[in-house]
Amino acid sequence: MWGIVMALLKNKNMKILSIQVGTPKTITYRDHEITTGIFKSPINTPVKLCRLNLESDGQADLKVHGGVDKALYAYSHDAYGWWEKNRPQDKYEFGAFGENLTIDHLPEDKIYIGDTFEIGKAIVQVSQPRFPCSKLVAKFNDPSILKTFNKSNRPGVYFRVLKEGIIEAGEILTLISQEEILVSIEELFIFGNTKKMDSKRAQELIKIKTLTPNWIKKLSDLIACEE
Repeated sequence: MWGIVMALLKNKNMKILSIQVGTPKTITYRDHEITTGIFKSPINTPVKLCRLNLESDGQADLKVHGGVDKALYAYSHDAYGWWEKNRPQDKYEFGAFGENLTIDHLPEDKIYIGDTFEIGKAIVQVSQPRFPCSKLVAKFNDPSILKTFNKSNRPGVYFRVLKEGIIEAGEILTLISQEEILVSIEELFIFGNTKKMDSKRAQELIKIKTLTPNWIKKLSDLIACEE
């Protein structure tokens, strides 16, 4: 399996097209002030990837954004075409979804929890999918984008940082290790939205060493309900 996955990912460059950073700012949405870090702008110079975020980047609500398991957010540029077809009224520039890294090809159905990548001298590890919130609604000025985002099954990928280092646009994500039990970002995203999964599959997944505690709890709750 390891060889197959390596070959699949090697055939697709998984190259960083753009890096975005941004600090929180306050906007007005429907007569309410919202402070959010979702607005990111591309940078054209190398930047240090730190344990909790990129240098010069920040998140507003640290209860649900940022932290060790959400230190770096990446989105696949090849998903932009789907969005352009389904929501042609919007603009999709680099960082459209608040991502720090825009990757040329980041296949959520072939990216697994615990996948560990080298980016230059830095090392990152896949931790979980992204679920949209009201900040995305405010950015696009449309509540219906939440439904569209969930329908797309292209949530993007959150990484934890195992080794800090300088990264820059144009670098390749090189897969260096992987869990024995595989659960893709797509599978976990679908479970998160539907709360449905075979209990035997759930029992298998809670053994994944790099799965975050909140996901272990969700899977354990599912198992308990079916016993």
